[in-house]
Amino acid sequence: PGLSYTWIFNNNTLDLQEDSRRFVSQATGNLYLAKVEPWDVGNYTCAVSSAEAQRRVWGPPTALTLRGDGVMGEYEPKIEVRFPERTYAAKGSSVRLECFALGK
Repeated sequence: PGLSYTWIFNNNTLDLQEDSRRFVSQATGNLYLAKVEPWDVGNYTCAVSSAEAQRRVWGPPTALTLRGDGVMGEYEPKIEVRFPERTYAAKGSSVRLECFALGK
C-alpha cells in the first residue's frame, strides 16, 4: 500500500492507457508484455514511487532483445518486480527495493 509502479522504456515513461499488449500490476509492480514485437526491443527500467515518503526510486535498465531462432530455452523472458507484502522501516532510515529480470 502506498507504492506506485511505473515502467520506463528507452528513457520514456510507458503510457499504457491505450495499450492492450502491455500491463503494469499495481499490486506487484510486474510488467507484462503480450505478443512481443520488434519495436518492443530496448531498455526497460522500473520506477517505484511512494507518495507518503515523497520519493521515487529507479532500478537499473534491463535490456529486452528478440531471439532470431524462436527458441526460448528453459526460461522465457520475463521482466518483473517483486517486493515483500509489507516492508518495515524506521523513519529517516533507508530502504532498498530491487527490480530484476529473468530469461535467456
